[in-house]
Amino acid sequence: MTDGPHPPRPTHEVVPPEYDWDGYGFDTRQVHAGEVEDPAYGARTAPVYLSAAFRFDSFEESTRRFGGQDQGQIYSRNLNPTNGVAERRVASLENGAGAIAVASGQAAISAALLAIVGHGERFVSTASIYSGTRILFERSFGRFGVGVDYVWDPDDEGEWERAIGPDTKAIFTETIPNPKNDVVDIPAVARIAARHGIPLIVDNTIGTPALIRPLDHGAHVVVHSGTKFLTGHGAAISGVIVDGGTFDWASAGRRYPGITERPAPGTPSVLELSGRHAYEAFVRAGIVNDLGPALSPVHAFLLQQGVETLSLRVERHVDNSLAIARWLAEHPLIESVDYAGLPGHPQHAVAERLLGGRSGSVFAATVTGGAEAAAVLIDSLRVFSRMTNIGDVRSMVLHPATTTHLSFAPELRERLGITDGLVRLSVGIETVDDLIADLDAGLAAVGRHLGR
Repeated sequence: MTDGPHPPRPTHEVVPPEYDWDGYGFDTRQVHAGEVEDPAYGARTAPVYLSAAFRFDSFEESTRRFGGQDQGQIYSRNLNPTNGVAERRVASLENGAGAIAVASGQAAISAALLAIVGHGERFVSTASIYSGTRILFERSFGRFGVGVDYVWDPDDEGEWERAIGPDTKAIFTETIPNPKNDVVDIPAVARIAARHGIPLIVDNTIGTPALIRPLDHGAHVVVHSGTKFLTGHGAAISGVIVDGGTFDWASAGRRYPGITERPAPGTPSVLELSGRHAYEAFVRAGIVNDLGPALSPVHAFLLQQGVETLSLRVERHVDNSLAIARWLAEHPLIESVDYAGLPGHPQHAVAERLLGGRSGSVFAATVTGGAEAAAVLIDSLRVFSRMTNIGDVRSMVLHPATTTHLSFAPELRERLGITDGLVRLSVGIETVDDLIADLDAGLAAVGRHLGR
């Protein structure tokens, strides 16, 4: 060992880290997409920017930012650097042009639709959407003067034609509705939207981009309750709106004034200013900024942390669900299982074509004995948590008829297939044998209660 200087090393190039993740695989993008360099400290994990507002470098910069020519930070109500990481990451996974993170899934649906549907106008939705979304449409949207028309059979093109009128501004649907798991044929609905020149908005909360990417099938906008599978751990509420950047707003046969019309003489429209990002820009500046459903940067941080493991978790969620659905379908106390991955389900062929038969992990089973038997089953479970929410790593169970659909008229519940014996499962990532054993013990308690 010597105290002299080290011999010179061969010179070589030190390459910078990658920040442009286009073209990389899904699993790589869910870990890295959306990151930006931290020149101050080299932080490897995106920092949490707990700042309500941001300083301008100059008078001119503040003017440009308020005018929309500069897309930098103004106020955390509409744009925050931490939120931006989550936005870019989810947009990348959905193959979208951009995204806006908001305070909840309900806020995402509201902002996505209110950006293009106004007072005295209507939109069309499939009927089997989540109960909370239906309540939003009929109660709050109704007070805003926004109307909704339902299509009960998405495979019936005649029903679509009867529902879509001259004042229809959009179509809304879900990839995998909750709780009946009646998978929607997104390409078919997209063809209907294209024929009428209206945008298609798809809720992909249960599908997730790990299973299906609606924008690849002709949808124009995707929404998520980020609370669910994207975050995955049940610790933070969030919502995301993803703009596909593909709808031709200028050539649409219906008016979308917030996007296409100039707010004042000599002032460019959002479309002229933002091009294919026009919808994203208007949702952010014209809806989210005005109504204020801002996402906390802490929750945005938790969202992007959760997304890092999305595909790994979804794989286990679905594997467990397939095994449980098959087991339940053979149990003598189960009348039916609503899982499109099983042969015999009305949407099995669609699930095979779009999802490879892996239709998520939120589905229903109907227990013999009605509501009383459902209560015994739910109260006898020890691993499944009795709670609302879905998409958590923990398995959960709920009785829709007396919870999520309690406010619905009996006739509507019957038409939606929400029977007294129907139990909703959100299957987590626990050891599948433990979950089956828990269900087996619960159904054994039902059998004793029924004297079987």
